[in-house]
Amino acid sequence: MTDRNEIWRETLRQSLKAKERMAIERIHMPELDPAIRRTNNQEVNQGLSIEQAKLEASRCIDCPNPGCVSGCPVNIDIPGFIKNIERGEILEAAKVLKLTSALPAVCGRVCPQEIQCEAKCIYIKSGKQAVAIGNLERFAADYERESGTISIPQCAPANGIKVAVIGSGPAGLSCAGDLAKLGYSVTVFEALHEIGGVLKYGIPEFRLPNEIVDVEINNLRQMGVEFVNDCVVGKTISPEDLAAEGFRCLFVGSGAGLPRFMNIKGENLINVLSSNEYLTRVNLMGAGRENSDTPVYKGKRVAVIGGGNTAMDSVRTAIRNGAERAMIVYRRSENEMPARMEEIKHAKEEGVEFLTLHNPIEYLGDKEGRVRQMRLQKMTLGEPDASGRRSPVEIPGAIETMDVDMVIVAIGVSPNPIVPSSIDGLQMSKWGTIVVNESMQSAEIPTIFAGGDIVRGGATVILAMGDGRKAAAGIDAYLKS
Repeated sequence: MTDRNEIWRETLRQSLKAKERMAIERIHMPELDPAIRRTNNQEVNQGLSIEQAKLEASRCIDCPNPGCVSGCPVNIDIPGFIKNIERGEILEAAKVLKLTSALPAVCGRVCPQEIQCEAKCIYIKSGKQAVAIGNLERFAADYERESGTISIPQCAPANGIKVAVIGSGPAGLSCAGDLAKLGYSVTVFEALHEIGGVLKYGIPEFRLPNEIVDVEINNLRQMGVEFVNDCVVGKTISPEDLAAEGFRCLFVGSGAGLPRFMNIKGENLINVLSSNEYLTRVNLMGAGRENSDTPVYKGKRVAVIGGGNTAMDSVRTAIRNGAERAMIVYRRSENEMPARMEEIKHAKEEGVEFLTLHNPIEYLGDKEGRVRQMRLQKMTLGEPDASGRRSPVEIPGAIETMDVDMVIVAIGVSPNPIVPSSIDGLQMSKWGTIVVNESMQSAEIPTIFAGGDIVRGGATVILAMGDGRKAAAGIDAYLKS
């Protein structure tokens, strides 16, 4: 396979010179019309056609030392899979992706490629738009799924050693996939009734359809990974119970499900809720549907506090749930927003208002205890803080009051404390994260590994997957030693 690919790649290099490849403009993915997508949960990005994908793939000049690979937390052979697309071997491209990524269709949709692999593309140095690596990854994964010919990565013979993975989010799924390839008997324990973690409860279907996640999970099942849902490790079952059942190592990927609030007056009013609760109820429990058993309030004037991807997901979900006025309230300017540019663009197209340089200081309610107004402090930008972003500074006396009937607070999350608190002797940071070494291993308890939000406090899907891969390699090295 490798020799065949190298021959093909050399042929492709000679078919178009680098200068000719770099003259091709980046192909932009078609999108659903904003007027239509405001009313439903259809996926906004519509995917590339095979002709578009092959043309975009032809832009890759197949660098001798590809920076894009070093920018990928899971080290995908990016030129390898792209050259397969260029020559029309799409199923081969999908196989290359699966060598290192357990979730290519997911990563192609939600990973911030613009600050990772694409940021290292040689085109950037030339002042051009990077090769659309994420769009091509999505195309290859979707093509394979739609073809009905899904390849399952080859796994080593079963070694009979059991490993438990806590949490079925991206870190847990990535760790489970790599361990299965190495021949381990892997069981994933999930607290909720659906497998997928944040991929299911935190990301709306207009960005990541559930059926996409389900296909990726089914691939892991076919690799031998077992899943147990409705099981809270630390409550339903203890880490000691898992050890007694023969699990030699335990990977903690339980995420960061503890919402943060601002601790301002009025946050306890009805219809002031966290983005975690709102998105989980809508995405996982169908609370936005008619005749839902657990309906969520459908606000008409909705304010979402925050400027990250979760804030964008929340405000765009509110629009699809009938909000007539949906607002992002953010204390810095738009330039400082951590959300992906694509998400900001989509939100604006769908009619979201951006109240930047505003910070809520109080929520006001009616006699029934429902939120009816918010008081906003106007801000200006001062000097950069420790993160490099300019700090917001209050403008004295500049306060305005605005009508709202729903507030969604999306200012971040803290690590889920249930699992760590159930493991005696585990070293924790002051932020409630698990302390690990470069192999994602606890120094105090060598059978415990961890990754994703429970280690980082907050992580993108691809960073969490990178942690899962490192942990799988660390578990393998530890057990073999």
